[in-house]
Order: sequence, then C-alpha cells, then structure tokens
Amino acid sequence: MSRVVDRGSLRFVFLLVAAIAADASAHCSGSSSPLVRNISDIPQGNFGSGGFAHATIAGAVSHGMKEVEVWLQTFSPGTRTPIHRHSCEEVFVVLKGKGTLLLGSSSFRDPGTPQEFHIYANSTFSIPVNDPHQVLNTDETEDLQLLVVISRPPVKVFIYEDWNMHHTAAKLKFPYYWDEECFHVKDEL
Repeated sequence: MSRVVDRGSLRFVFLLVAAIAADASAHCSGSSSPLVRNISDIPQGNFGSGGFAHATIAGAVSHGMKEVEVWLQTFSPGTRTPIHRHSCEEVFVVLKGKGTLLLGSSSFRDPGTPQEFHIYANSTFSIPVNDPHQVLNTDETEDLQLLVVISRPPVKVFIYEDWNMHHTAAKLKFPYYWDEECFHVKDEL
C-alpha cells in the first residue's frame, strides 16, 4: 500500500525539524541566551537519574566558557551522586535543604573510608582536585539544591562502585550526561 503525502504536510515536517534543530543549536551555543536570566526559569533535566535534576547555568559546551562552569543541581529526598572524582576544582553553595558530603582520599590505592561532613542551607564547601566524593540528600522531606562551580570544563568523571575500588579501576564517563547533547567526540581512528 503506498502513501501519498501532500506538500503542505512535508513542508510542516521540514519546518518542525528545522525548528527543533535550531533550538538545539541555540541551546548548545548559548547564542540565544539573554545576559541576565532568572535561575528559577532555567529548566532542569534528570538525564535518566530519578530524583536528580541538573541545569548548566553557564558552561563550556553549551555557552563557550573556557575556564569555569556553573551548575544548578537539585536532589530529591534520599537521592545521591555516584562516588566519583574529577581533575578540576569544584565549589558548592547549598541554596536549600541539608545533606551529607562524603570525601575520600586520592593519596592511597583506593578512596578508603570517607570523611563525613554535614551540609546545610547557606553553607559552602570545596572538593580537592581528584579526591573521590559523594553528595547525599539526607533530608526525608525537603530537596537539597546546590549551585556548583567547576574549573577546566568539560569534566572527565571517574565513577566508583564503592569506597574500596582502586582508583585505576574507576570507570571514565566522558562526556558527562548533560554535555552529551552538545559535545561531539571525534573518532580519530
């Protein structure tokens, strides 16, 4: 059975695809972003992680930043990051909620038993370069919301299964989930 598609329908589909491509291109280049924005209006995506939401406020891949990147991250109650490390400086500002920072060491063959730090609204903390860490929302009812600043974007993230996993066995994730839409790695083979 053959289908007949009229030119009007084809034109509509073409314009729709062009609009979606233009929107994705504008998101990735940052060319259509106004200079002053309200972070409450910036949509956050969960990138397949239930209970977690992320928005890149200003970034390397999406906005052409070269030295720093700024993220807004929201964790629903009980949500946590994976245990991970990266070779960049990272500073957190807790906007609301409370939680726990677990911080391991990069000085030994594995992160070892992590130090535990309580974090809360209006607190700030920084992560030493390459030290494995994990952020947890320990509140049972309130979201934990963080503003995160990293250096040297885009970040290569190494993920651990547990605190006793050797540093050399940590799994590389690059580009990271929120960069995948805009970042295209060239295969050099």
